[in-house]
Amino acid sequence: MKVAIIKYNAGNIHSVELALTRLGVKSILTDDPDVINAADKVIFPGQGEASSAMEYLTKHNLDSVLRNLGQPFLGICLGLQLMCKHSEENNTTALGIFDTVVKKFQSKELKIPQVGWNRVINIKTPLFSGIKEGSFFYFLHSFYAQKNSGNVIGETDYGINYASALQHKNYYAVQFHPEKSGENGEKLLKNFLDL
Repeated sequence: MKVAIIKYNAGNIHSVELALTRLGVKSILTDDPDVINAADKVIFPGQGEASSAMEYLTKHNLDSVLRNLGQPFLGICLGLQLMCKHSEENNTTALGIFDTVVKKFQSKELKIPQVGWNRVINIKTPLFSGIKEGSFFYFLHSFYAQKNSGNVIGETDYGINYASALQHKNYYAVQFHPEKSGENGEKLLKNFLDL
């Protein structure tokens, strides 16, 4: 199995490589459209700032490549946010794979960014196969995807109920970090690889 991890202007990508290695899967970190198109699975992870990340994707013609893939595709954290239509973070136009927008947490009671473990509820699709409803995953983010009717396959509460997992056709995305989420995260990554 060929697994491509998208190389772009984002951090925390190597922890995904390590998680895949633990599952016995070799991956390649790349921004080469030909390698990405030829991969069996594509993972789009990252932490960072939305506008500079989109600038890198556009400069390397990866925006159109990522919008038109046919194989299973998984966005993680910033990856999920960039798969939405728009982010409030520096007023960024994103990829538009999911018909929703990304907003900044607004709370005087809660610490922002959300850092640590939180539950994912109302889980759906084979991505969560074998994972119990309300399981905990590890989060680190200041922005969140608003829920919409069609794409939400997991939700989380942090002052507001938001979409912590999304799907559209072959495109999946999670706001949490499966590579840092212990057994549940490992199971989710394995489910993705089995799609």
